Amino acid sequence: MPAGLAALMQRAGSGRSLPPVDLWEPDFCGDLDMRIASDGTWFYMGTPIGREALVKLFASVLRKDADGRTYLVTPVEKVGIWVDDAPFLAVEMAREGEEADAAQGEAGRLIFRTNLGDLAPLDGDHPLRFELDAKTHGLKAYITVRGRLEALVTRALMYDLVAQAEEGCGEYAGLYGIRSGAHFFPVCSMDEIAMLEGME
Repeated sequence: MPAGLAALMQRAGSGRSLPPVDLWEPDFCGDLDMRIASDGTWFYMGTPIGREALVKLFASVLRKDADGRTYLVTPVEKVGIWVDDAPFLAVEMAREGEEADAAQGEAGRLIFRTNLGDLAPLDGDHPLRFELDAKTHGLKAYITVRGRLEALVTRALMYDLVAQAEEGCGEYAGLYGIRSGAHFFPVCSMDEIAMLEGME
């Protein structure tokens, strides 16, 4: 394992804030036998990493670059790792300011929590996107956590999320989606919803 990452391992559980990985441009040092499975489990050399503090430490130096690859980045090293789907899972959500916003006719902002404790407010900086699973053709949702890193909304949470979907208005008229504060994130068109309901 590269020396920089080994040093990070020794500082596991230090409670440090997230480092500025987007500002670091170290040399690429090759790929590391590390993988994040679709269920959020981290593996090193085929073995699950059982220490949550260590996983959080690695996640703190995680970065997805414009080339589509995901890396662990330190000031002196950049190593590639493998991600089956998304590096994080969105496991919980809550709507803030619900009563006050409802009184004004607006939806409160949704806040998502990841499996590693990150909080991502659903807004313009942390958008929500939807896609169809290539294998199951089921709908999947992703929220941007930081940089280009996303969290896959778990299946259980997906049901709660879709239950909050509504028809858009104004520029989003004719679309079905999720409202969060002043933002609207389309899922599909109302015509597609009507077609699906007709197939039931």
